[in-house]
Order: sequence, then structure tokens, then C-alpha cells
Amino acid sequence: MNIIDKTDEEISTIANAMWDDLIKYSNEGEYGKFTRNFSYELLFGLNEVEIGKQFAKSELSRNLDPNYDFLGFIRRNEHVSVLYRMRSKKREGEWLGRMVLGYNKEGEVKIYGASIF
Repeated sequence: MNIIDKTDEEISTIANAMWDDLIKYSNEGEYGKFTRNFSYELLFGLNEVEIGKQFAKSELSRNLDPNYDFLGFIRRNEHVSVLYRMRSKKREGEWLGRMVLGYNKEGEVKIYGASIF
């Protein structure tokens, strides 16, 4: 199965639920819950020490405004990037949120990349 074959509405339903969880658990500093939908490949490549520092010290990642704006999709090969306009509860300005989704070998939709910049 290929996620790029899903409709925009189907992808939005999946992506927004996962993005909501990422925001919630980032704000709460719940690393285990934050990474629960990550693909094996993403988890394998993460430096847990660096991620832990981000949760402890990053004002942005601990104060994300849960009210975001969906910007669009980018479909490529077997993944779809979902783009969001993000804001902080403590810092002025806007950030670009990106989450990459795809199917794993077990047929589950997983996160293959997530970032805010």
C-alpha cells in the first residue's frame, strides 16, 4: 500500500491526529509518547541524548501553540510530507512544521520525519 494513493481527506485525518499528539507530548515533555508513532527507521537514527536535551531546554518545543494552520501536502515516492504553520505560546513569529508519513512493513502508517523550523 502507498500512502500517496490516499485522498487528501484521508491523509488529513491521519496526519492531524498524529500532529496533535506530537504537539501535546512535546509540550508535556513526554518523550516516550512523543515518539510512539515514529517508524523504526526514524527511531533508529535518533540521538536520544540530543532529543532529551531539546525536551529539557527548548522553549519552542515545550510551548507550541496547538492551534496550527494546515498548509499542504507534498507527495513523493512512498511518503507524503504534511506542512503546517506553527506558532509558539511564548515566542513571537511563525515556524514551518513538517511531518513525513508512510507505511511500514506491517502496513501501519508511521512518522518518518518530523521537524519545526
